[in-house]
Amino acid sequence: MEARAITKFVRISPRKVRLVVDQIRGKGVEEALNILKFTPKRSAGIVAKTVRTAVANAENTQSVDVDRLFIKQAKVDEAGMWKRFTSRAQGRATRVRKRLSHVTIVLDEAQERS
Repeated sequence: MEARAITKFVRISPRKVRLVVDQIRGKGVEEALNILKFTPKRSAGIVAKTVRTAVANAENTQSVDVDRLFIKQAKVDEAGMWKRFTSRAQGRATRVRKRLSHVTIVLDEAQERS
């Protein structure tokens, strides 16, 4: 059974979060959390929190063995954008786009191999 967690409107650009998410896709939950713990990027904490939320969702909604959970799908979508202006030379202004992200983690239980 699948369990999912979505963190919306994270104030970090999707490109930066995808660097971290690509490292954990397809891994077991425990291994993924260890990787995120030692990843020196700000988005690692956000992704780790989302993974822990997905694990809690799996425990509370279904009877699953947490040790057999793995990350079936991990994706980062672009959310909206904060549009600001900053001053430039000779009285001009330039647009600054502060990007937001949606992080989605889907967990599934690994099948026993016989």
